[in-house]
Amino acid sequence: MITDNFLRLSGSLTAGSATGQAVTTTANSTNVVDLSLARDVGEGMDLYVQFTVGTAFTAAGSATLTPTIVVSSADTLATSPITIGTSGTIAVASLIAGYTFVIRLNPQLFGSTTTVSSLGARYLGAVYTVATGPMTAGTITADIVTDIQDGKKFYASGFAVL
Repeated sequence: MITDNFLRLSGSLTAGSATGQAVTTTANSTNVVDLSLARDVGEGMDLYVQFTVGTAFTAAGSATLTPTIVVSSADTLATSPITIGTSGTIAVASLIAGYTFVIRLNPQLFGSTTTVSSLGARYLGAVYTVATGPMTAGTITADIVTDIQDGKKFYASGFAVL
């Protein structure tokens, strides 16, 4: 998986080191992608937003996080946001360091007459909705990618390569 600082929705890359966005209450991603500048993003390829928890989330109660990918006509994502993908609700107990999950971006939204651009939605970003919170700690990164790296591949052991 190759990441690009211009396609990072949450967090930042500095000198090769990733820093996650702190999310304790409902918030928008730290960055947005301007779709008027990034034309043909992922043309002919599936696109995903991969989320990775950096610092484990904690809460005094049973808080939940619902990440949603939205597009909007405003870079603040506040003007008539259109949801184009969601992961569903994730319990705080699941949001441990290293936990990853993916939201697929629907390619049909980027290439038909009912596209995001025809709806006047220029900016793409993430919205983190915290319920029964707040969270007391937790960071997350979110990257638009073409490949999913899950690190959960297991191969047979006990054989020799000659």
